[in-house]
Amino acid sequence: MALVRFFVPDPAKGVAEMARVVCPGGTVSTYLWITGEGPPAPFTVELAAFGATVARAPSTDAARMEVLRALWRDAGREAVESREIEVRRTFADFDDLWSSSMGVSQVEDAVATLAATDVQLLKARLWARLPADAQGRITYAARVNAIKGRVPNSP
Repeated sequence: MALVRFFVPDPAKGVAEMARVVCPGGTVSTYLWITGEGPPAPFTVELAAFGATVARAPSTDAARMEVLRALWRDAGREAVESREIEVRRTFADFDDLWSSSMGVSQVEDAVATLAATDVQLLKARLWARLPADAQGRITYAARVNAIKGRVPNSP
């Protein structure tokens, strides 16, 4: 279950349901953006300058490694492994970054609260924060926490 755990109101029930539908001996896994570092992070920082906020998903804390480990442990997963993964997000150009970010409803909703002139200023601030390389591409780093565990062979 990739990048979804944030949106499950009761993460423990979600992990239990994942295990329920996986056959005994199967693997249950997920990865989540580390809070404040996922795709909306540059927008979140810059929107704050305008007094706008990006709404948090119901279970943002579920991305914290200690929470993930507790969820898997409490759900009785075996052979649990976890790790942090650094990723680099690359966009073809600023328009690609902008349109991709507007696909995140929380970012789009926050931007919609701004006046048109503030949206243009937001774009300028993002451009300054995330400079393009010689080919016009924009790249920034983010991290995810990942975890997996096996469903026991017998209950």
